[in-house]
Amino acid sequence: MLPIGEAQKKVLEEIPILGRERIYILEALGRVLAQDVEAVRDVPAADNSAMDGYCVRHEDIVGANSSNPARLKLIGESPAGKPYSGTLESGQAVRIMTGGIIPKGADAVIMLEDTEREGDFIICLNDPGLRAHIRPKGEDVRAGEIVLNQGDVIRPPEVGMLATLGHAYVYVHQRPVVAILSTGDELVDLDEPFTQGKVVCSNTYSLAAQVLDCGAIPLSLGIASDNVDDLRSRLNDGLRADVILTSGGVSVGKYDLVKDTLTEVGMKVKFWKVAMKPGKPLVFGTIGNKPVFGLPGNPTSAMISFEQFVRPALFKMMGRKNLFRSLLDAVLAQDVKVSSGRLHLVRCKLFEKDGVKIAVSTGTQSSGALRSMVMADGLMILPPEKAPFKAGDKIKVQSLHTDSPLSPTSHY
Repeated sequence: MLPIGEAQKKVLEEIPILGRERIYILEALGRVLAQDVEAVRDVPAADNSAMDGYCVRHEDIVGANSSNPARLKLIGESPAGKPYSGTLESGQAVRIMTGGIIPKGADAVIMLEDTEREGDFIICLNDPGLRAHIRPKGEDVRAGEIVLNQGDVIRPPEVGMLATLGHAYVYVHQRPVVAILSTGDELVDLDEPFTQGKVVCSNTYSLAAQVLDCGAIPLSLGIASDNVDDLRSRLNDGLRADVILTSGGVSVGKYDLVKDTLTEVGMKVKFWKVAMKPGKPLVFGTIGNKPVFGLPGNPTSAMISFEQFVRPALFKMMGRKNLFRSLLDAVLAQDVKVSSGRLHLVRCKLFEKDGVKIAVSTGTQSSGALRSMVMADGLMILPPEKAPFKAGDKIKVQSLHTDSPLSPTSHY
């Protein structure tokens, strides 16, 4: 059995980064840039006002206050989008609104509330200082500057910046299509009759949801019976995808036929079995440059195996730099038993007390107990060499929240 960290490394060594495609910026949300984005102009393009008020020459209002006000002639206005075209001379002021262009000759803005109006004159009751309330040209972005980098994930701020720079379309890495095949005679789909001895195939949907959560595209191959011909046919259908993902049939039972059938359709096995619990019976290989994951059939084993191996692989294919979930420091709330020589990934809830995260097991850690995943905030990482684990011990927890920051490297 491979240690989990070594298995992750072997997976990522085989994963190609997909090519790029040009799409509309609103469709690019959550995608990964496949190009650097350079500013073609300064942002803002000219000095503009950060306040509603009056543009002035600072020398005209030096030291002004309520006891010693400065009196200036109002000669026009500069609202946003309609700049004042003249030049400000000594003793003059121009009314300006937030975002308005600073006219020639002006070098300060005095806020409206620091002035009084007397006909065509304004009375300045304060000296805000030279360049006060002026947003300078290029304050945000300079022409020629690389503003967004290849590998950046496009979030709403990046969409706004692309629009600001005049990019309606942008190059992003392609999304992998992931063919998902569930296996087992005992499985039925949602709309099929539920009879004694049958179970609804939740893996088809939970794995598809995990693929979607990564930003990739699921392609269901349905449910294959424990029959080599059916498996072979469906797996051959999956060869049109970028990734093949199966669940079930990879252990050592009489009807565990998936690994051998994958080999028959061209898979080169890179490893089989990982020293982790749950998730030991996992096979990984390639068909050409196409990654193939044979996950365990039990629902939580499949989902946890996906988190450790498939998710980082899909992220790499889509050009992401940070591939792994974040790792948190926590304290055990109770004793946790480690019963084998494998690394245990224990589903847990996280609470905070006095600034310290407390990890509490979600209860049964059965590999078929899907509710324990519903309840989980993270996975306790419990190496067997550090056992026994007692209440109060400091541990590491892998976050399962999608809004957690991501790590560039594995934690194992």
